[in-house]
Amino acid sequence: MEYTLDMAVLAILIAFCVNIVLCPVFIPFLTKIKFGQNIREDGPNSHLKKAGTPTMGGIIIIISFIISSFFFLQDNFEAKLVVFSTLGFGLIGFLDDYIKVVQKRNLGLRAYQKIILQFAVSIAMIYFIVQYGDYEKMHIPFTDKMLDLGGLYIPFLLFIIIGTANAVNLTDGLDGLASGVTALVSTFFIFVSWAVGSGTLPVAGAATGSLLGFLLFNAHPAKVFMGDTGSLALGGFVVSMAIILKLPLFLPIIGLIYVVEVLSVIIQVGYFKATKGKRFFRMAPIHHHFELKGMEETRIVTLFYVITAILCLVGYLGTAGIF
Repeated sequence: MEYTLDMAVLAILIAFCVNIVLCPVFIPFLTKIKFGQNIREDGPNSHLKKAGTPTMGGIIIIISFIISSFFFLQDNFEAKLVVFSTLGFGLIGFLDDYIKVVQKRNLGLRAYQKIILQFAVSIAMIYFIVQYGDYEKMHIPFTDKMLDLGGLYIPFLLFIIIGTANAVNLTDGLDGLASGVTALVSTFFIFVSWAVGSGTLPVAGAATGSLLGFLLFNAHPAKVFMGDTGSLALGGFVVSMAIILKLPLFLPIIGLIYVVEVLSVIIQVGYFKATKGKRFFRMAPIHHHFELKGMEETRIVTLFYVITAILCLVGYLGTAGIF
């Protein structure tokens, strides 16, 4: 099958339309059943007014993504793998949100439960990747060369899948931040998929359309949050796209915001333990550090959008040796 940009545009439009139809119906429903966001007491004071805002809006993202993708799956293994990854991590996020919101246990899934579930989804992904695909070699940015990790490939995949999913999850902390940044990253994947003729093209379009529709309701001031349901699903989407397109080494470029967010948490925790209680940042992830230093939420989000857009362009230049 030939994958054209028209196919991606159609997927974008379907997902976008489904999203803007579902959100006005689903958001009042979430409010009615009191699926409201809990706000950290030690967080920025400006976030306290967000308490009670409907969460678990990631369900809308996933539904519109699946409906749009459905029209293009057929015998498309690559698209099916992306959908599986998105759904798998989205389900973990849903369980986490359900425990937080419905069972009123603020921490959600326990750490060991999250790790076990994420390992299970990751191992299933790796099985399908190794058994049915040919993705062992990875493109090296700005060259026409490829990296073959040999026996280290599977451990590398396990690390990159879980790491990326959680990095995207940590990026979801400001109105429109994770959805906007990931919409830009998925647009990058659209053009790469089109250039190499990959079956991931329509699902990249479906993700972009879904996120653009969701942004209408998630941008500041947010009427709905995606919750871990959405952010973990997006992490699964981003990492599966990168693996299938053989672009894991591009993630630190196009997904620099994700990397910085997760590194800020690692640094904060490590420094806190090493100094017995001192903090390196005012608060982690780093977007909260900027907030507590006085930057407006919308300015931080815009800054992160611009950085991501520029780095996606840089990343596209880095693919010159692939096409």
